[in-house]
Amino acid sequence: MDSERIHRIVETQRAYFRSGATLPVKFRIEQLKRLKQAVLTNRQKLEDALCEDLGRAPMEAYFCDIGSTLMEINEAIRGLRRWARPETHFSGLHCFPSILTKVYKMPYGVSLIISPFNFPVFLSLGVLVPAIAGGNTAVIKASSKSARCTAVLKEILSETFPEEFVAVIDGGHDVADMCLAERFDKIFYTGSPKVGVHVLSEAAKNLTPTALELGGETGNWCIVRKDADLKDAARKIAFFKILNSGQICININQIAVAKEVASEFLEELKKAFASQIGGDPAHNPEYPHLINKAAYDKCVKTAEPYRDRIVFGGTGDSETCKYAPTVIYPVKIDEEIVQKELFCPLLPVVPFDDADIESILRTIEEREHGLSLYIFTKDIPWAKKTMQRMQFGGGCINEVCLHMMVKGVPFNGTGHSGMGAYHGKWGFMEFTHPQSVLIGSTKFNLSLREHPYSKGVKEKLIRMLEK
Repeated sequence: MDSERIHRIVETQRAYFRSGATLPVKFRIEQLKRLKQAVLTNRQKLEDALCEDLGRAPMEAYFCDIGSTLMEINEAIRGLRRWARPETHFSGLHCFPSILTKVYKMPYGVSLIISPFNFPVFLSLGVLVPAIAGGNTAVIKASSKSARCTAVLKEILSETFPEEFVAVIDGGHDVADMCLAERFDKIFYTGSPKVGVHVLSEAAKNLTPTALELGGETGNWCIVRKDADLKDAARKIAFFKILNSGQICININQIAVAKEVASEFLEELKKAFASQIGGDPAHNPEYPHLINKAAYDKCVKTAEPYRDRIVFGGTGDSETCKYAPTVIYPVKIDEEIVQKELFCPLLPVVPFDDADIESILRTIEEREHGLSLYIFTKDIPWAKKTMQRMQFGGGCINEVCLHMMVKGVPFNGTGHSGMGAYHGKWGFMEFTHPQSVLIGSTKFNLSLREHPYSKGVKEKLIRMLEK
């Protein structure tokens, strides 16, 4: 893949978009149905690819990538006619006699989707869905790290859609930069904040509208208060940290646990890990591996300075790139490990006095906005108030991760965890722009807005109508 080839793809898609072929809602629904059938037909290929790239068990592959993609497609098919319907607004008496204004939901045009390795199917196809629903064409720059999934996506989508409508491009960062050098009409990037800055900088050269879905730069927090159901919290946290071996942008990066219950909570957490993944995770076929040797080595290197504080896990297999879920305790809130996104199975635990919860919250607020926040407590009114005052993408009270699977609600970040939103109608809105069109009347037009303004009656009427 070279810059000339990428340029031809973009220009071919631009010509196709300008032909108006993607505008009819009926066409978009037909393409979504074709995509759904392609996913169903190639389910086994996708599961095998996810296993090869990430060590995913079939159920985890379906739950996280394939099933989630199908849910996104189904929601778009059911809702698209309603979402795309033009809105009619009363223009106001000050616009008389042109009293009707329409708001059309217009596609941007040629979109670029840059997807990551950790959920290579869902974060490619799950973003393609709103791009198609919005009436756009799409170029998907898939991750070179999840090479098998990229190859399968390329095969499936080339068999399903013409390249002038949907194209998949593979390659490394150099190829991504070739894509960013092109003039796209919309860019959607999922990945790290560091690369997000680069994407936004390149997009700014063409003033291209950009959505960024990023990880929490200083980590997504989980807070366990002293009144929490510790066994329930431990089960859910263990499940989440095992999932994809911690390589999830909304995963728990660190836990703040009340000192009063820290020992009991840690015991429950150890039991939950052992129950769900066994005593030797590195050789459990259901436990996913880190994406490559570099990621494994980084995880080992990060854990090593805390070796004397590892209370669970701390072992791995460099051949399989599997590193056990690893609990590190106690960790101070200002230590390096809790001031960066880990993106691996390491789980530092910060003890705090429950009465000093406000100090913990202030520290979290002072750091970059996370993509998620999780709170475990029986004090639901307090938890709700806390959620409404903190800045983060989304989260849960007494639960983990499921907020991103709820239909009709947005998934998004804020600040260093991203900008823009998608899933369902929110994705449709992300890939369209509202276009207001006033329908003018040629009869009964008043001269209020026209010169001369010297007549006092004009001023009185304008001041009355534009209050």
